[in-house]
Amino acid sequence: MTAPLLIIAAGGTGGHMFPAQALAEAMLAKGWRVRLSTDARGARYAGGFPEAVEVSVVGSATFARGGIVQKLLVPFRILGGIGAAKWRMLRDRPAVVVGFGGYPAIPAMTAAWVLRIPRMIHEQNGVLGRVNQVFARRVNQIACGTWPADLPKGVEGVHTGNPVRSVILEHAGSPYIPPGDYPMALLVMGGSQGARIMSDIVPPAIAALPEHIRRNIRVSHQARPEDLERVTAYYAAELIKADVQSFFNDVPRRMADAQLVISRSGASTVADVSVIGRPTIWVPYGGAIRDEQTANARQLVDAGAAVLMTEGQFEVAPLTAKLTELLSDEQGMLQMAQAALACGVPDATARLVQLVENLAEAGKK
Repeated sequence: MTAPLLIIAAGGTGGHMFPAQALAEAMLAKGWRVRLSTDARGARYAGGFPEAVEVSVVGSATFARGGIVQKLLVPFRILGGIGAAKWRMLRDRPAVVVGFGGYPAIPAMTAAWVLRIPRMIHEQNGVLGRVNQVFARRVNQIACGTWPADLPKGVEGVHTGNPVRSVILEHAGSPYIPPGDYPMALLVMGGSQGARIMSDIVPPAIAALPEHIRRNIRVSHQARPEDLERVTAYYAAELIKADVQSFFNDVPRRMADAQLVISRSGASTVADVSVIGRPTIWVPYGGAIRDEQTANARQLVDAGAAVLMTEGQFEVAPLTAKLTELLSDEQGMLQMAQAALACGVPDATARLVQLVENLAEAGKK
């Protein structure tokens, strides 16, 4: 008897690909066959998937890139991709198709809808992306990585959480040491590319802290490559102990060691912080069209686990005042860490697996 087939449809960003990879690994462990349906660009980001996952490249495109000619060709490329995806599904019918967003997911999700194959989407952010908005009313289930999630009227979702890496799970619920008169670690992150606003605001805000707090500060600061030299020099001139890098290979350890995290509120980072359980100052990316990073932070802020500062509020003096307040409140910070942990969903992958298995069973009836 042939093992059931799961088709995962996902785009090329880490936000789409990581939860897709986590589900692929879990379903392979359960004896399923797994195929990743993506476009040529997405295939370049599929290196982290297990070798057992078949990568199926289909045509897709977006109106957001290219010139006039490329934009005119978009519908034809998508239609071609849908045809190819449909043909492959007719030859080897999947038990379930799961979309993780991004325009490369369009062909497989459309083919599954046309063929009435059980199908589901997973949305990482607190606001549905464009592609997931299109399919929200055309799937059997919506798995929400962030809760609460803004869904179309009349559409219900299931809170699964966002899968986190195994290295994060190794630090899940690590004991929290509240701030005090001893070395205190701050982790400063600005998303996958770093963020200039973090490099502009955080160092002078730390430098302006009262001396009894400032002398204990140890900073891990992720900065863009072009900002590395000036940020490193600033901390050194102010005699603040800081490790400034464009990429940290050991973020889970640094997060577990931190008394406080200052970060963009990307969905994966929010999930990591909540599973480990750390107080956070979130600075949502202001350029996001749907303001999804504010939505991502909502649960932790409402739970009293985090502070939200918009880019407009994120200035040196207000940040210094907030840092002084937080790092002087041992009990309050302990409660924030506990509240963050209460929002974590360490079994997010298992919840996704259960939804897939439920859909497969329902599809047999």
